[in-house]
Amino acid sequence: MNHAVARRVEELERLAPPLTAQPDLDSYWDEELKRYAAKPLNATRTLVETPMAFMEAYDVAYEGFDETPIRGWYLLPKFSREEERKLPCVVLYHGYGGSRGYPEEYASYLLMGLAVFAIDVRGQAGETGNLMPQSYGMTRGWLTQGILDRDTCYYKAITVDALKALDWAAEQPEIDAGRICAMGGSQGGGLAMIAAALSDKPAIAVPHIPNMCHMDFGILNSASSLTEAASFVERFPGHLEAVLHTLSYFDNMNLAHRIRIPVFVTVGLKDPVTMPETIYAAYNRIEGDKRIVPFPFTGHAVTGEMQRQALEFIASRLL
Repeated sequence: MNHAVARRVEELERLAPPLTAQPDLDSYWDEELKRYAAKPLNATRTLVETPMAFMEAYDVAYEGFDETPIRGWYLLPKFSREEERKLPCVVLYHGYGGSRGYPEEYASYLLMGLAVFAIDVRGQAGETGNLMPQSYGMTRGWLTQGILDRDTCYYKAITVDALKALDWAAEQPEIDAGRICAMGGSQGGGLAMIAAALSDKPAIAVPHIPNMCHMDFGILNSASSLTEAASFVERFPGHLEAVLHTLSYFDNMNLAHRIRIPVFVTVGLKDPVTMPETIYAAYNRIEGDKRIVPFPFTGHAVTGEMQRQALEFIASRLL
């Protein structure tokens, strides 16, 4: 096909921008993963009532990056529990500024026979706070907290929180630890992708329209949360190199070579937020079992068709 849409996709499939990875990227993460593996979850799960007759719902709190209690919904389908078999589980991360929402929002997964663990991202619009110390000013939003150092930045905290959510799910007695999916959209898609790169817990990953990809391009061009980092550098221009250095450790483009599990990625070609150039820059560097589905006329949204295809992918791999 020789039309503009096909040419655009072909162009994106050839994208291979230079990596921004620091020489110690892999050794840094190998050491950090060992360190956080030893950190206790200190988790609680409390049964809660919902209007859903066939849903067993638990309010969970666990610790990830620090002592902040990260809240999540752990949901089980009652009709599958009667078979006394362990369930596959989808660990879900929400978009920027969102929250875990209400348990009933995840009913479609339960109807498939999947368990769900849907977490808050710290400090955003859910019931989870943020106990990270702050030693420097930040611009609006959450992204620029601690952004001058890889060990104090907000991305480090939410990445470790996301990884520890997978650890918690894998420990639950109802869950088949070999059938876990990391999944999310936008910010959540970025977390699902970085989890696929850094955690040994997920068997598959579904990053919908993922953020945290080719972030040096994104900070310059996208309308995403990276505009907060751009505003920070506008205010403190002398810190540009430090900011880019920090972001490089959490950029899925740099970490894509570590992904060894099947991934299903979606992208909207009209998305000004998680721009297709950024997503393809990361996706093209993934080796192995992968699939990306471009939606030529979709902006920054996870459409019904995107989700339907993702659920079909999950069913084909986990059920």
